[in-house]
Amino acid sequence: MEELYKKARTFIYRNARPLDFARWRFHFENGTGQAVLDALSQYQNGDGGFGHALEADAWNPVSTPVQTWTATEIVRETGIDDPSNEIVRGILRYLESGRDFDGTCWYFAVKSNAAYPHAPWWHTENDTANGGDYNPSASLAGFILRNAQRDSALYDLGSRVAQEAFSQLQEGAHENGMHTLTCYVRLLQYLTEAGISDVIDLAALEDTLRGHVRAAITQETETWETAYVCKPSQFLESPQSVFYAGSREIAEFECEFIQKTQLDDGSWNVNWNWGAYPDEWAVSRNWWKSAVIIRNLLYLRGFGRLKTQP
Repeated sequence: MEELYKKARTFIYRNARPLDFARWRFHFENGTGQAVLDALSQYQNGDGGFGHALEADAWNPVSTPVQTWTATEIVRETGIDDPSNEIVRGILRYLESGRDFDGTCWYFAVKSNAAYPHAPWWHTENDTANGGDYNPSASLAGFILRNAQRDSALYDLGSRVAQEAFSQLQEGAHENGMHTLTCYVRLLQYLTEAGISDVIDLAALEDTLRGHVRAAITQETETWETAYVCKPSQFLESPQSVFYAGSREIAEFECEFIQKTQLDDGSWNVNWNWGAYPDEWAVSRNWWKSAVIIRNLLYLRGFGRLKTQP
């Protein structure tokens, strides 16, 4: 395990962009959360939203909901989700502005993506909420409820979006892929951690998600190394997760899989491809490798396989 860590660390030091280097330092080398936020702030626009390829598959510099959602994930991992934090205030301002919001959901993809290198799934001729899919809206609603003033119009908006998202999930009115389910999982976590129990029925949300999470995880583990599939780490980072019991065996298997599939350069396969913009994709692929390294080592540590920092 020490060799796995050393190889991963070498890749990060040689290849990671400053944000992921700060994240690595924060998680594994006693770096600060503030250093992560300082690097993250370079991707924030004046309207409070995020762009500039923070989500590395879209190089659009303009603020978009998905890029802003990516920022909320990084803020959350630092533990500095303080409503008074400048980055958090900016995100709330962007979400309150009504930009990239159709009255029900924040857009999944925006047409301005087309002007910049991007993966095909971020291409659209018109701003779209992807047919009422709550990716990333369920998670953004949770971020609002966690951080906005409870007597504000924004908090009321977050409550409405969360309630409508929950109703759609319960009714089975939409096919929810793994990324959408991740947003529902995050909604549950935000509300649970903030002690907010009067917006939606958290026990019912958790119970509903247990079945969806089990069904979403790809059981054909022989496809994991070469195909873009759903693994347990999409939803959980340790046996303390509420979703661990229903996927115990395959969640433990992922630890073995991570250990066996590290590449010689210290990274892991990136199992998707843009099919266009080959030069830019080569750059983004390297960015993603750093993100995957951090995720994989956090997973190993969460399961007690990476017990100490070498």
